[in-house]
Amino acid sequence: MHPPIKGFIETSFLDWPGQVCAVIFLPYCNLRCPYCHNHQLVLKPDTLETLSLDAILDRLRPLRDWIDGICITGGEPTIHRGLPDLLKTIHEAGFKTKLDTNGTQPETLHYLIAEKLVDCVAMDVKAPLDDATYARCAGVFVPTSIIKKSIEVFMAASVPSVFRCTVTPTLLAESDVCLLAEQLKDLGAVRPAASAPSLTLQNFNPANPMEPALKNVKPFTEDALSRMQDQVNRILS
Repeated sequence: MHPPIKGFIETSFLDWPGQVCAVIFLPYCNLRCPYCHNHQLVLKPDTLETLSLDAILDRLRPLRDWIDGICITGGEPTIHRGLPDLLKTIHEAGFKTKLDTNGTQPETLHYLIAEKLVDCVAMDVKAPLDDATYARCAGVFVPTSIIKKSIEVFMAASVPSVFRCTVTPTLLAESDVCLLAEQLKDLGAVRPAASAPSLTLQNFNPANPMEPALKNVKPFTEDALSRMQDQVNRILS
């Protein structure tokens, strides 16, 4: 039985780099990132309508020549036991799958990749890999050994993988972002693929964060974010 679906976007040009995809949102999350803008999905999913997977696939089938795949996001998809069934059903309907995850379930990620249930994976890495900084950015304690294990699963994967980090001024400094890039580079030294890992920086959006106090925090300027991204790219190149 697949997990409840609480949101659906028919067409996105942003969620799967280089691809046109639909997006399915699953409820609940085991983290409480202060900057999260999907917190209704995380904290109060029962207030949202549950959507029919059959209806979504019926809507998308005529668009198969236009849509490359379906992105499964959340919330945190990997906390749902029915996720493999959902991915299998999507594949059987003729669509590729992309999974967005926070990397807290490395065994699940390994299984999904080994069973060829995902065609692309994207992991949101919250902070450099030390427990105190990570807990500050994730809103709860997360042993970074688990996050490191998920990164290693991604590095060894035969499917395309993307690392992302949301940069919030009060939570991460430029030096933190560069440290994370250095850590990814070290972990990527064992990567069997020819390409080095990449880290895409995303700017904090103060419009509707989980932590109300962050509404008063100004995001980094586009110039500052671009400079950080250039530094990250140099480190990882």
